[in-house]
Amino acid sequence: MSQNPTHRQIVLDTETTGIETSDGHRVIEIGCVEMVNRRFTGRNFHQYLNPDREVDAGAVEVHGLSNDFLADKPRFEEVVEDFLDFVRGAELVIHNAPFDVGFLDHELSMLGRDERVNDLCEVLDTLVMARRMHPGQRNSLDALCKRYEVDNSNRDLHGALLDAEILADVYLAMTGGQKALLLGQSDTEDGGEQGGAERVRRVNREGLVLPVVRASDEEVREHEKRLQAIHEASGDAVWLRAGQAPQEDDATVEEAGHES
Repeated sequence: MSQNPTHRQIVLDTETTGIETSDGHRVIEIGCVEMVNRRFTGRNFHQYLNPDREVDAGAVEVHGLSNDFLADKPRFEEVVEDFLDFVRGAELVIHNAPFDVGFLDHELSMLGRDERVNDLCEVLDTLVMARRMHPGQRNSLDALCKRYEVDNSNRDLHGALLDAEILADVYLAMTGGQKALLLGQSDTEDGGEQGGAERVRRVNREGLVLPVVRASDEEVREHEKRLQAIHEASGDAVWLRAGQAPQEDDATVEEAGHES
């Protein structure tokens, strides 16, 4: 059996001088964490940037990056080649992707460059994914950390690299499903019997009638939508490989066409 192809993902976050590029705001920090086939490689890209403008006071309260701190940092044009070489060809995993991608594209346009992030990478927006998986609930990064029990206790202030690391853990939790099956595991570490098979309680099935509870049509549709979401997020849902591909209903197709 051939091995799965390499799936390279870069979890990315940025910090900026303000909210809108139309107001001249710039990127001041880029943080990237590399994963290959859902495993951290230890390769990161992290860079503070001199924006050649003042940082809004409200933005400083969010990320703590002051004008004085950024004054001696390189400009985007000095690191752009290293950054693009790092992300090129990968799938970018970003929370609220239009914000970060919009700022990075703005930086590229200011340098007179023709390429844009979507020309170089595929982009997966975890905010869109979270809204599909948890409709009607809060889906900020902090809310997802609480929901998936991801430790964000060090996140007193926003930081691009720290937030990328946290988002990577959240993404893996969102798309990982069941982490382990313990069938047949030995109990020796807990002082119990050796050999998992000896712990199985045999049931006398003579005269036993087991009720069959079938899923409703609505439950089947929700199950198929969840499988499709896992497949779109990871690119490799084992149920789909087994030939049980869910059929998208009209609502799923319509929802997919309104991602933003």
